[in-house]
Amino acid sequence: MSGDKKVILVTGGTGLVGKAIQTVVTEDERADEEWIFLGSKDGDLSDKIQTKAIFEKYRPTHVIHLAAMVGGLFHNMSHNLDFLRKNIHINDNVLQTSFETGVVKVVSCLSTCIFPDKTTYPIDESMVHNGPPHPSNFGYSYAKRLIDIYNRAYHEQHGCCFTSVIPCNVFGPHDNFSLESSHVIPALIRKMHDQIQKDNSENATFTVLGTGKPLRQFIFSLDLARLFLWVLREYNNVDPIILSVDEEDEVTISKAAETIAKAWDFRGRLVYDTSQADGQHKKTASNAKLRSFLPDFKFTPFSDAIQQTVEWFRENHKRDARL
Repeated sequence: MSGDKKVILVTGGTGLVGKAIQTVVTEDERADEEWIFLGSKDGDLSDKIQTKAIFEKYRPTHVIHLAAMVGGLFHNMSHNLDFLRKNIHINDNVLQTSFETGVVKVVSCLSTCIFPDKTTYPIDESMVHNGPPHPSNFGYSYAKRLIDIYNRAYHEQHGCCFTSVIPCNVFGPHDNFSLESSHVIPALIRKMHDQIQKDNSENATFTVLGTGKPLRQFIFSLDLARLFLWVLREYNNVDPIILSVDEEDEVTISKAAETIAKAWDFRGRLVYDTSQADGQHKKTASNAKLRSFLPDFKFTPFSDAIQQTVEWFRENHKRDARL
């Protein structure tokens, strides 16, 4: 193995984003890169000894850090301390072990939930620490915010190139389609599948919770994976960078539901249960910083990305009834 070979370790590599990076890497193989994708079965990153053992085994030169303790809204609300402590342990172990073993670069994945609950829009990278996050998941949010603090401190004290990305809402193949804990797009895809199994006549109705009016930016997982590779290979600033579709690509929940219905060829009609809460009306993020580097990056059109995700679910649901 030549001395300039990159060994890239991806923590949390078996989830939605990790699988997308794996797909994109396969399409764009480089002779000077060796990729290792880790899942929770490979070791507990909240344990320092297990983390050190993983790094000693694979000897990475670069790390993409996706691993985190995650959960739905209600689990977060009742376990903020657990989310805070577990994620601080994971992040501290990954970053400190990266430093101790001479890792050249770490790219960590944050979340738009780290931004202040009370803010102005669009959100940009300068606003991360401008106020407290939403109280429902403050433990997770503060643990993720601390990665940005760690990155600055490692750079200031040791000159490390540790950075982070902040994606908008991600969806795509290998998503979590469980109705108990999934996000809005995979939940709608799964519910639409279940509805069609029961009734796909013109008289069928499909219920969307809420008014359908909230606005969201959705990024296709394969687009996010391509941007992750660009950050790993080209972006050498410790300051975080938002990875999001353009502001004009923001869609309503009703538009998302209609696009999913079309992808499934649903013949009935959509109805909205307005007695259910909508949540935040908008969370618009600016990708101006990303566009300053990649003005010509082409995002997959929303309808095409939904179609690809539905096709993936359709094929894989046949093989795995747990989906």
